[in-house]
Amino acid sequence: MRSRFTRPWLLAAVLVVLVMAVAVGGAAVLGIGRSLPPVTGVQLDQPAPDVQLVDAAGRPTSLASFHGRYVVLAPFLTLCHEVCPITTGAFLEMQQAVAKAGLADRVAFVEVTVDPGRDVPARLRAYAQLTGSNWSLLTGSADQIASFWKSFGVGYEVQPIGSPAPIDWWTHQPETYDVAHSDGLFFLDPSGHERIAVVGTPDVGGRLNSTLTSLLDQQGLQNLHDPQAAWTVPQALDDLGHLLGQRIPVPSS
Repeated sequence: MRSRFTRPWLLAAVLVVLVMAVAVGGAAVLGIGRSLPPVTGVQLDQPAPDVQLVDAAGRPTSLASFHGRYVVLAPFLTLCHEVCPITTGAFLEMQQAVAKAGLADRVAFVEVTVDPGRDVPARLRAYAQLTGSNWSLLTGSADQIASFWKSFGVGYEVQPIGSPAPIDWWTHQPETYDVAHSDGLFFLDPSGHERIAVVGTPDVGGRLNSTLTSLLDQQGLQNLHDPQAAWTVPQALDDLGHLLGQRIPVPSS
C-alpha cells in the first residue's frame, strides 16, 4: 500500500538528480561523456544494515549473504492490494532482462516484508508459488523488520481494514488489518553498500499477468494504469546497469 512515509530529504534530492540527468543526457547526445544512461534515483554510498532476518525456508540470513552480488531491494507484503503485486511484475521483467544480458549470477533480487506478523516463511513460500517470485523473500521479528527498514528510511504502520474486508488468498478468510508503507527501490553494490535509492511506485505500462492483477483492489488497478511518482522498468535497469558498467536492454515482448 502507498503512504506518505519516506526519507525527509529524499524527494528533494530526487529533483536535483532529475535536473542533473537532463544535463547529463544532453551531454550524451552531443557525444560528451560515457554511453551509459544517467542515474534515475539518488546516488548514495553507505553501508546497508546488518540485521538478522529469515528467508522463506525459515533459515537465518541477512543482506551480508548477498555480498559479492548487486542487490535490487524493495519493501512488500504478501497481502498488499495496491502496489506490491505491481512491484512483483516489475521484478519479473527486470529479472528476465538481467538473465538475457548474462548477468544472473551477478544480481540478486530481494523483497523484505513490512508485515512480519503475517508474513511467516510458509506464507512467503506460498506467495512465491502463486506469483512466480523466484527470488529471495525475507521476513523476521517485528523488531528486526523495524530496524531493517528504518535504515532505508522506509516507514510503515498497521491500519484498519476497509469494508468489506478483502479475502486472504492463502487462508481464504477475511483480512483483519492493512499495512500502509512507503514505496521505493534500492540498489546495493557487492560490498553491501546502498548506492541508489528511488522513490515511488513501479510503472509497468499497464501490463501485468492475470494472477498479479487479481490481487489488486480498485486503488491498485488505478496505480497499474495511472501510476503516480513512478519508476519504470527501463529506468530501474538503467540504474542497475550504471552500477554494473553496462547497459541492460529490456527484452522485447
